[in-house]
Amino acid sequence: MSVHEPEKTTGLDAEYLAGHRFPYQEDIGLVGDIDLLAATPGPDINWLEDIELLQEDGVPAVFDRYSNSFLKIYFPIPEGRENEIARKVLIKHIQSGNSYGIQLKEKHAKFPQPELGPWVEDSPTVGREWRPPTLEGWEPPDH
Repeated sequence: MSVHEPEKTTGLDAEYLAGHRFPYQEDIGLVGDIDLLAATPGPDINWLEDIELLQEDGVPAVFDRYSNSFLKIYFPIPEGRENEIARKVLIKHIQSGNSYGIQLKEKHAKFPQPELGPWVEDSPTVGREWRPPTLEGWEPPDH
């Protein structure tokens, strides 16, 4: 008798979560006009210093904290601009609402907050009417 084992995943990347790649992962021209200072919320840009170009599965990537996944970059990155490009790709991903963590906000945000975070001016607010999830047909046990 054989037991079917489900596929094991040890790392997640953004395209795995979304089921597809995003155009800005493949075309530097789609992130070239991102103004990192203008896209940064508030006067403190120190958080950007933590964003660096990394490698995931041998591919250049940037880490998306919202979804705890890597966003791989498939275009050639000019030497000396590695972290700048990684930051621009991440900002584009967040501002586009493509981060899986941001997509979960509408359903799971427990307090009012901008859907796309502080990176997008006039972003719709989510989390105003959060209710704990319920399982249909389940009743809590009597104690």
